[in-house]
Amino acid sequence: MALKPPVEVPQGAIRLNTDSQKLEFFAQDQWWEMATDVPNLGGNGGPSTDPTGNSADHPSGARAVWTAGTASTDIIDYVTITTQGNAHDFGNTTLRKYNSGGASNTRGVFGGGDPNVDTIEYITISVTGNAIDFGNLAVGTRYVAGCSNQTRLLIGGGKTPSFVDTIEYLTIATRGDAKDFGNLTLARSNCGAVANPTRGVFAGGYTPTHQNIIDFVTIASKGDAQDFGDITTSVGTNSTQCGSTTRGIVWGGYPAGTNIDYFAFATKGNTVTFGDTTMTMKYRNCTSNTVRGLAGGGQDGPGNRNTIEYITIATTGDAVDFGDLTTDQHHSCAAFSNGHGGL
Repeated sequence: MALKPPVEVPQGAIRLNTDSQKLEFFAQDQWWEMATDVPNLGGNGGPSTDPTGNSADHPSGARAVWTAGTASTDIIDYVTITTQGNAHDFGNTTLRKYNSGGASNTRGVFGGGDPNVDTIEYITISVTGNAIDFGNLAVGTRYVAGCSNQTRLLIGGGKTPSFVDTIEYLTIATRGDAKDFGNLTLARSNCGAVANPTRGVFAGGYTPTHQNIIDFVTIASKGDAQDFGDITTSVGTNSTQCGSTTRGIVWGGYPAGTNIDYFAFATKGNTVTFGDTTMTMKYRNCTSNTVRGLAGGGQDGPGNRNTIEYITIATTGDAVDFGDLTTDQHHSCAAFSNGHGGL
């Protein structure tokens, strides 16, 4: 526990916390982090209508971020979702492979990983730099799945090393440890997860047999997951996902395949075929704004890949090449954006 500041510090005093690089003010005998504005990243300044007819704020500069994905790298990459091209270096992280996370429109948070890590870190998506400590999971867990809305991040499933069914949550704006949310319908690792503002969905997984089940929870209300439906063409390990406010995408999985499926958040049921990817790959890492879904990195056979592909979420069809990550070491990592369908 941090020591209290000296009694002579006046109420309302302001300082820069050199660990978090955040401004803080002194009140009620302790330092509090100040809420500050962050750049819009080139946003259009207001609501627009996406191809599905939904009114939403679509910042033209929304960023997609991939954290490190193998034991041999600590690199964080990013791209601007609306602009095709290669990724840029964002900073570094202490977390390596098999972690997951989510984001608000300002902050990305991710945690867990191999070997059974309980660390949670965060970044401010508009400001490049290294990840900062956020808190801890209840237990060190790898192969986790994460999804979020603007307020909460959920992290579910994984191995400790036994398969677990726990779901934990945290408030993205407030650093601290994760808390118990509820349980999945089946203990498993390597799920994919995606959310709209209301529902969080966990699909696929490994038990150690490949699973096609889909669970869902209401993000604002703690409780156990319920059955949503089944994945029809993409099953198993890391059926990674992205989506808009209305549609979730299940992209790839294990065994490695080219399938892309989709479902409607509002209507429980099985997934429907969306299209195909440009190459056979597993362990994909996906995120989106409400218009485009991106898949970056992954593994093709024994080799890691740096390929980024994209789809238009509202219209079914095959993936198209977007560019490349800075490294092929984003094998299985957290992927999130500040413009995804959960915001």
